[in-house]
Amino acid sequence: MTKLSATTPLIHPDCQIVNSSFGAWCEVGVGSRVINSTFEDYSYCDRLSDIANTTVGKFANIAAMTRIGPTDHPMDHASLHHFLYRSAYYWDDVEDDADFFARRAARRTTLGADCWIGHGAIIKPEVTLGVGAVVASGAVVTKDVAPYMIVAGVPAQPLRERFPAAIADRLLALAWWDWDHARLRAALTDFRTLKADAFLEKYNG
Repeated sequence: MTKLSATTPLIHPDCQIVNSSFGAWCEVGVGSRVINSTFEDYSYCDRLSDIANTTVGKFANIAAMTRIGPTDHPMDHASLHHFLYRSAYYWDDVEDDADFFARRAARRTTLGADCWIGHGAIIKPEVTLGVGAVVASGAVVTKDVAPYMIVAGVPAQPLRERFPAAIADRLLALAWWDWDHARLRAALTDFRTLKADAFLEKYNG
């Protein structure tokens, strides 16, 4: 079994990584594409994920065949086609539209710590997922999602809260995702065995 590393991300075969950075203990699944993005510590994506212009929070869980921060076409122009901005593909005497690509890259998607994005889900540009949010498989997320909220559907709508507000607030205050590696290891048995309320009683009083 290949172990993850605090210093080097585990990039599986056939990935395309462009202008992106990775924190400690990160993993990118087979055949994924990551462009103009940042993976914070412990975050990972499964195979065939396509992630662009995104900040991926700590401990984010991204399932296979997801699309995060998909780029848009210029719908207010006479044509949608990428000959408008990838013009050098078609003519030798013109450059690509650098301003278009800069505007596209500036439309950031943000994934909160410990969120879970289900298989085949799409998260649109300029959307923020809160800490601990869950996106159901196949959902298309077009609006911000509150911390610890579960969303589903096309377009995604709130389904239910993962925890009562009091527990969610205490988890946000505890911010266990900022603990160091040794402290996470020391608490591993409790992470495995205790429900959220019991975990909070032990670590947050």
